[in-house]
Amino acid sequence: MIRNETEYKEAVQRIGEEKERFAKQAEVLRADGRSPQEIKRLMDPILSFHEQLAEEAKAYERLRRGELDEVHSLRSMGQLLISLRIASALTQRELADLLGVHESQVSRDERNEYHGITLERAARILEALGVRVHCKVELPENKEPVPA
Repeated sequence: MIRNETEYKEAVQRIGEEKERFAKQAEVLRADGRSPQEIKRLMDPILSFHEQLAEEAKAYERLRRGELDEVHSLRSMGQLLISLRIASALTQRELADLLGVHESQVSRDERNEYHGITLERAARILEALGVRVHCKVELPENKEPVPA
């Protein structure tokens, strides 16, 4: 997950550079007499990583536009907090200032996707971001109620 503008710019630059390098590599393989199937087999792993990076860049762009995905589990809370910061157009430093902590703390927390965060801490971050949360809980359809 791309977490800030620096990472985003580096990803975009790398995507552009890799496109050129992949085209040259495929040409070298063709010139070496490799079959199209062989070239595909050799290029697929690096192209897959390239496509993943391009998708992460697109996801970051969507977040900057405020387009958030639904969260289906509290295990995704860390990614949600990062996404909300990005959608709120705040840097890690600005969020740290709002929370009264050092920027390195926010950076470390985001790198770890807020693993093990307390509910109180999550609430403080949501308040600092000015975000309201609405929760919908659904019981499994086949779940029988426990008798009283």
